[in-house]
Amino acid sequence: MASPNDIKKGMIINRNGSLWSVVDFQRVSPGKGGSFVRTKMKNLKTGKVNEENLKASEQLTFEDVSNKKMQFLFNDASFYTFMDTVTYEQVAVATSEIEDIKKFLKEGLEVTISMHEGNPIAASLPQKIQYTVGYTESAEKGDTASGNVLKDAEMDNGLIVRVPAFIHQGDEIMVNTDSGEYSERVSK
Repeated sequence: MASPNDIKKGMIINRNGSLWSVVDFQRVSPGKGGSFVRTKMKNLKTGKVNEENLKASEQLTFEDVSNKKMQFLFNDASFYTFMDTVTYEQVAVATSEIEDIKKFLKEGLEVTISMHEGNPIAASLPQKIQYTVGYTESAEKGDTASGNVLKDAEMDNGLIVRVPAFIHQGDEIMVNTDSGEYSERVSK
């Protein structure tokens, strides 16, 4: 058993039989009363995020989780399949477990899969991912006179991103996976 004072971002905690990932935390020592740790944790099954204050005297169970770099291969109706590029082992992750990141996935993308007792429990993306613009409207002359003009662009995996007017079909761009927004054009 461990104390809430041992919490670090990204740790997996077993609370009441559910696995929770620590998204954020802050140690608080008020002038009066005992210290506590204010946490924001995400349930790995439901995706629900809870904020909770944990007293320093509470006992926690930290779970052993291994992270593997894996390559996205394909998806079917209910599973997304990833492959370990070293051992060629394939892992199927249920669609419900990666609901928030599946729109960013494209064939060959390397992601980090968190494994607990041999089972995949979460997947995390790189900060930025490179895409090819599959389709976007051409900018009309005069559209850019007002400055920062954005238009919709469909990426090679179907993701829709707002991009600046100077982006054309076939351009390579970087997309920030935290915000889902255009980050930069990749020079060729």
